[in-house]
Amino acid sequence: MTDSTAPHRVVVVGNGLAGARLQDEVLRRDPAGERVRVVVYGDEPHPAYNRILLSTVVAGRLRPEDIGLRPSSWADDHADRTHLGVSVTGIDRARRTITRSDGRTDTYDTLVLATGSSAALPPVPGLRDDDGRPAPGVVTFRTLEDCAAIAASAGPGSRVVVVGAGLLGVEAARGAALRGAQVTVVHPKTHPMEKQLDRAGGAVLARVLRELGMDIALGARAAAVRHVDGALQVDLTDGTCVDADLVVVTAGARPNTDLAVACGLTVGRAVVVDDRLRTSDPHIRAIGDCAEHRGEVYGLVQPAWEMAAVLADDLCGVDGSAYEGSAVVTRLKAHGIDLASMGCVETPDDDETEVLTLSDPTRGRYAKVLVRKDRLIGAVMLGNPEVVGTLGQYFDAGTPVPSDRMTLLLGHLAGGPAETTSPSTMPDAAVVCRCNTVTKKLLVAAWRRGCHTTTAMAQATRATTGCGSCVSAVDGLCEWLHRADPPTADPPTADPPTADPPTADPPTADPPTADPPTADPPTADPLAPALSPDPRPTSLVRSST
Repeated sequence: MTDSTAPHRVVVVGNGLAGARLQDEVLRRDPAGERVRVVVYGDEPHPAYNRILLSTVVAGRLRPEDIGLRPSSWADDHADRTHLGVSVTGIDRARRTITRSDGRTDTYDTLVLATGSSAALPPVPGLRDDDGRPAPGVVTFRTLEDCAAIAASAGPGSRVVVVGAGLLGVEAARGAALRGAQVTVVHPKTHPMEKQLDRAGGAVLARVLRELGMDIALGARAAAVRHVDGALQVDLTDGTCVDADLVVVTAGARPNTDLAVACGLTVGRAVVVDDRLRTSDPHIRAIGDCAEHRGEVYGLVQPAWEMAAVLADDLCGVDGSAYEGSAVVTRLKAHGIDLASMGCVETPDDDETEVLTLSDPTRGRYAKVLVRKDRLIGAVMLGNPEVVGTLGQYFDAGTPVPSDRMTLLLGHLAGGPAETTSPSTMPDAAVVCRCNTVTKKLLVAAWRRGCHTTTAMAQATRATTGCGSCVSAVDGLCEWLHRADPPTADPPTADPPTADPPTADPPTADPPTADPPTADPPTADPLAPALSPDPRPTSLVRSST
């Protein structure tokens, strides 16, 4: 334990998206470290990077150095607080100390587990070597090293088998195909991405993948991986055999809970935490992929970053900080495939839910929305990016949807009076960047401090730095502000506010030029009934913190 006169010492185990984000959030609230000092240990030798862009690296459209979360000099400038290539091997809860991989120890007032998750390797003969690691020619898809291995093998004419067609599997398969590889995707379910798509939508996605040149083996599993004459052969449970130069395993992930189990914390599917992200030991917190909150293990970046913001508030003394769950919108990051999924995607067996679908397999399009008591409770959009931003606003805010439900599927193409508005009437609380929970109000405040480009707004607020799907929305907001609130000569300030500032309302006169559809938020339908209680399950309702 540290001296009572010293700053509260927080040791973070893990320098991934969750751990690095927590360090940044605390520094935003306490730049000088007068109240809280954060020290991070990361087992990877690289500075923190954005894992959700790994598929873009595999595809060759970004370099590894392009996906860093911070400037290249950041780790050197903060070397006393960020230890790269140093893992934590043990926790002594009684002494509040951790043991490092280099044999040294460190003390903490609060320990934060941000250990993430590891790729799951199915018990398939030939996938593992004797020490349990992927066998030669087999690679997972979780790290920059994995990306390098895939890029080295997935060249023109090479044969790549991807085991698993979940979100990561489809992204890895598309990346390898863009490098010229002949790709076969093996998946045990009836359709790919079954967690994000219903069967009809999954069938359309499978058709899209085949038309992009991939072979899709559905309803089959890898039964064995054999080395034959210097190459690999993957035997499938349907009796077929697929030749391969590389096997990429994307068969799910396992939360890294070994440290928590070893020191006696309560662990279910992951490390169990309460609304303050406390484990069964009040001096130890957990966030990100390794945390289980109200029975949910999210495994996605948006909830991890929301947890980091709540925990930073709590550590810095903000009263009432609590994490109440995340309403997650999943976006597929695969070149040429625009897919978004949110909330419930399977049709409920009840009389209250309205379900609208549009299927156009020939053109690779599928849309489905589910409405209950005038609220959007779920949606799937494949090949229909124009309405994703608006649907995200309805889903996020829980506001009534238009009385003409067809506008949810088709947007302005449905005809009739528009029931969405331009940025001039977008509510201040509207979330523009979901990954970073950046509202319109924060973006307008950044503009008025001198951030007059999308790049400057990204530096000030982090908008667009997650999955990147909100770039067009931020572009549209910048275009509107250029017209409605022309820039002044005032230079931008370096640091963004840590909470939405009390800014004045922006001009209400909207110029007669069109704004990008993804920036258009929903407004209340004048024909809709009075607000009813939010019908979404509690686990889908976003925290208000």
